[in-house]
Amino acid sequence: MNLLGVYIHWPYCARICPYCDFNVLRDRGREEEQRALKNAILADLRRHRELTGPRELTSIFLGGGTPSLMDPDWAGEMIALCQSLWRPATDLEITLEANPTDAEADRFSGFAAAGVQRLSLGVQALDDASLALLGRNHGADETRRAAALGAKLFPRLSLDLIYARPNQTPEAWRAELGEAIDLGAEHLSPYQLTIEAGTAFDRAVKRGTLVPPGEDLAAELFDVTQESLTGAGFTAYEVSNHAKGESARSRHNLVYWRGQDYVGAGPGAHGRLTLEGARTATFAAARPADYIAKVAQSGLGWATREILTPEQAAEERLLAGLRIEDGVAFTELAALGLTPAHPEVLRLIEAGLLAHDQDRLRATPAGRLVLNWVTSRLALA
Repeated sequence: MNLLGVYIHWPYCARICPYCDFNVLRDRGREEEQRALKNAILADLRRHRELTGPRELTSIFLGGGTPSLMDPDWAGEMIALCQSLWRPATDLEITLEANPTDAEADRFSGFAAAGVQRLSLGVQALDDASLALLGRNHGADETRRAAALGAKLFPRLSLDLIYARPNQTPEAWRAELGEAIDLGAEHLSPYQLTIEAGTAFDRAVKRGTLVPPGEDLAAELFDVTQESLTGAGFTAYEVSNHAKGESARSRHNLVYWRGQDYVGAGPGAHGRLTLEGARTATFAAARPADYIAKVAQSGLGWATREILTPEQAAEERLLAGLRIEDGVAFTELAALGLTPAHPEVLRLIEAGLLAHDQDRLRATPAGRLVLNWVTSRLALA
């Protein structure tokens, strides 16, 4: 309970990708706003320290948006402040999300000097046609150069990829995974393309101009992912995250999946904190101007906060905990009435979708394929 993660959301992007439903906006012409936002984030972090008290800082994650577009010195200010407010763990991990277009050596060197240890590079695809389809503003060769530079400058390199793209074949995906492995990353995050409501891709699907793969092909591509990465020495420690060894796992993502506390600072950032013994969900104002105004008024950027009921907190643990190979402890699911002897648990075990060792509930590889369905069955039970 003493461990704490910090998530900092930098919402600006050079281009808005057609599949993205995150809280993002174009960065052009917003220099004054960005400087004001940087100062507001620093003030927000200070106020959070008053609420949390002394804690052990296990991770700092600069996400977005595209935080690699910010001045590296600003990132250094945020990182240094977090380390002064909370006690850094001996294995504190500091992560920066970046795009291949931001891979100038001086900028990446600046972020490394600011304390970033893990670079999470938004590769998404390794062929120019797919990158164009995904609305990316970089080419495959640029991606390869960025990955090489990232591997040189940062102790840890993680690559994000998107699969189940229109017209993608299992053979092409297998070859693409092989090339990603050869780029030298010790952590790969292959995400299945999801058509989110309100995005440009959602509108294209409704028009019939974009046709994603059907369920059977998507499942086959998932199987190819597991086979290829397992064969290369990666462990699927989470549904969409694979690491070479335990030390290569994303410490910050594990904060989420293990139900630990984390501060959310920046426009639209979510947080989960244990305050006065209650699990509390925090939601920052989404628009930068609103966030800055909230911080000026109260010291916090929160638009809302919600004290979760025991049932809500347990449901969050169920949804997140079954995503990782560790699973979730039955003691954390007590408010839902789930036990090793619960009829629905037993039915899903008999179906080969769940397993347990009396203390913890886990999803099997087959269960991971239909995890949303499994968790909904358990939550409704």
